Amino acid sequence: MRHLTITLITLLMSMGAWAEEEYSSRNAYFGDLHVHTANSFDAYTFGTISSPMDAYRYAQGEAILHPSGYEIQLTQPLDFYAVTDHASFLGLMKEAADTSSEFSKYEISKPLHNLNKSVGSGFLSVLQRSGLFRPFAQAVNQGLEDGSIDRSLIEEVAMTVWQDTVKAADEAYKPGTFTTFAGYEYTSSVDLYDKYLHRNVIFRDTENLPNKVFSRIDSRDPEKLWDWMNELRSRGVESLAIPHNSNISGGAAFSLNDYNGGPIDEIYAKKRALNEPLVEVTQAKGTSETHPLLSMNDEWADFETRTGVTVTHSGINIEAEKDINNLRGGFVRNAYLRGLSFSDSGLTNPYKFGLIGSSDTHVAGGSYDEDTFFSKIGVLDGTPELRGSVPFNRFYGTIMRFYSPEGLQKIDGKNYLAVSNRLIHFSASGLAGVWAEENTRESIYDAFRRKETFATSGPRIKVRFFASQELEDSGLDDPNLIRNAYAKGIPMGGTLLIKDNNPSFLVWAISDPLGAPLQRIQIVKGWIEEGEHREKVYDVACSNGLSVDPITNRCPDNGARVDLKNCSTTGPGDKEIKVIWQDPDFLENQEAFYYSRVLENPVCRWSTWDSVREGVEPRSDIPATIQERAWSSPIWFKPTL
Repeated sequence: MRHLTITLITLLMSMGAWAEEEYSSRNAYFGDLHVHTANSFDAYTFGTISSPMDAYRYAQGEAILHPSGYEIQLTQPLDFYAVTDHASFLGLMKEAADTSSEFSKYEISKPLHNLNKSVGSGFLSVLQRSGLFRPFAQAVNQGLEDGSIDRSLIEEVAMTVWQDTVKAADEAYKPGTFTTFAGYEYTSSVDLYDKYLHRNVIFRDTENLPNKVFSRIDSRDPEKLWDWMNELRSRGVESLAIPHNSNISGGAAFSLNDYNGGPIDEIYAKKRALNEPLVEVTQAKGTSETHPLLSMNDEWADFETRTGVTVTHSGINIEAEKDINNLRGGFVRNAYLRGLSFSDSGLTNPYKFGLIGSSDTHVAGGSYDEDTFFSKIGVLDGTPELRGSVPFNRFYGTIMRFYSPEGLQKIDGKNYLAVSNRLIHFSASGLAGVWAEENTRESIYDAFRRKETFATSGPRIKVRFFASQELEDSGLDDPNLIRNAYAKGIPMGGTLLIKDNNPSFLVWAISDPLGAPLQRIQIVKGWIEEGEHREKVYDVACSNGLSVDPITNRCPDNGARVDLKNCSTTGPGDKEIKVIWQDPDFLENQEAFYYSRVLENPVCRWSTWDSVREGVEPRSDIPATIQERAWSSPIWFKPTL
C-alpha cells in the first residue's frame, strides 16, 4: 500500500477548532508513554511479575513490588500512562514459564519453567537470568521458520494478552483525573539489542481496536507499520508511533534513506510525518537531543548520551571511535537539520516532530528522580552493586576473581561488576508533558497530534513556548499574556509563516516544586546556510536577575554548587523564569527551527546518591552531577513570498 488513506491536513481539520478562551486555559499534564510489565519478554526474564493493572496503580500513587523485593512508589501521581509491552513474543515468556500451558511443553520452554515462582535478587539469580532470553528467542525464530513451532499458538497468546492490556487501560481510565492509553512497542531492528529501531504505538481510544497488533513478525520495515496504521485510520482507528532511543540506533533512526536503503521520496516523507508526529528524546537508555561531536559549541550537549563517548576536562575522549554519520542519523537536533534539507529540496519534511520523554521502565513503574533511582530492568540492576554505582561485594568479588576474573573491572582501585558498565549509563529519565484542556484521552491525544508537547529528564518542569510577530510589546506581567500568545501567535509544535519582520519568542518555565531551582532558559536554533547545516544555542534568560552576555550569549555563573559528600546544594536559582526574545541573527528569507531548553541548577546524579548512601567515593569515570532539564517541541519558521 503506497498511498495515504488520509492526509494530515484532513486529520487535523477533523479535530475541530477551539475557542480562544479554551486555548488559554490549557493545563500542563505529565505522563509516561513507555512502560513494560510481565508481558514483555525481557521484563519477565528479569523478574518482573507486575501486570498492566499494577502499572496503572503505580502511576496513580500506589506502591508496587520491585522484582528485587522492595516496594517502589511515586512521590506524586502522574496524569497519564500507557503500558507498551513488546509486540515481539508478547506474553510468551510468561506462557513458557507456566507449566500448565500448551507452549510450556516445547523443549525450548523447559529452562523457563516456574521462572518467577520465587524471584531472588542475589548474584546467582542475576547470572541465571542474564543468559536466558537470547537462546530462547533464537530457538523460537528457528522453530517458526522450520515449522516445528505452531505459529498460531504464539499468535493466540499474543492476542489474549493484547486484549487483557486494552481491558486494563479501560478499567484504569478516570476521565478528568487519570488518563490511560492502549499501546504497545514495535521493534524493527535486525537484532533486538542492536541498532535500535523501536517505536511505541499509541491509540487515541479503545474503540474497534484490532485483535492482533502489527509486529516484526509481520515486517521489520517501519513503512509497513505506517501502512497498517493508515489502513486502521481509514476505518476510524486513530494512532501514532513514537520512535525512541535514536541515540543507539547506529544512525538508522533519522536516516537519509528508507529502511531498504532507497532515497526518501514524497510518499515515504508524508507517511512518516503523518504517523510519527512525536519522538521520545530522553529515557532510561539515554538522551537523544544531540552529541558533543555534533554540537561542539554547545556546552550542555554531553547529557546522558550513552554512546561510549565521554567528555573529560581536557576535551573529548573517544574510546571506541564512532562513525560521525551514524551520530548524525541518531540525534534529534541533527534530524531537524536534515528535515530542513528535505524541505529545501521540495519534499515534505519527514522529521518535523515534537518531543516527549518517557521512562522505558521494565518493572511497571518509572524511576524519574535522581535521589530515589531504583533501576530500570529488574533484578539485573536492582541494587547499587549490580548497576555499578558502588564497588562489588567482597564475598562475591572473591568468587568472581576465581571463576570469572573478566567479570570484574578495576576503577579507582576498586572492583566493580564489569557488566554494569552498561547499566551505570542508564538514566533516571524521563517524562512526557503536554498542554491540554483537560485530562482526557481526547484532549491529551489532540495535544500529541498538534505537538504541543515537551520533554523533561524527570522533574516536572513546566515550559511554554510561543512565536509571534505581535508579542514584542507584551508585558511579562500581563495577566492576559498566554491568551494573547495564543491569539497572536503559535505555540510549540507549530509553523510560523511570515513574509518579513523578526518574530518574538515567549518562553515561560516553572520549576518542579520538589526539584532544583531553575538556572537558565536557552533557545536552540537550526538553519541551512549555503547548503551547510548550522546551529546555535542562545541563553535568553538567567536566574536571579542576571543578564545574558551579548557577546557570548551566555549567562554568568549563578553560584549554584553541589557538595559531593552529602549531595546537598547551595546557591540561588529561580522558581519561575519567563522572557520575550528576538533572534539577533534573524534572516527573513531563511527557513529555521527553534526550540527552548530549560536547565535546573546542578544536582547529584543517581550514581552519586548511591555512593553517598553506601559511604564510598563516586566513580571518577561517571559524571558526579547533572543538570536536569526540559525541552519544548520546536517552532518552525518558514518564510513566504
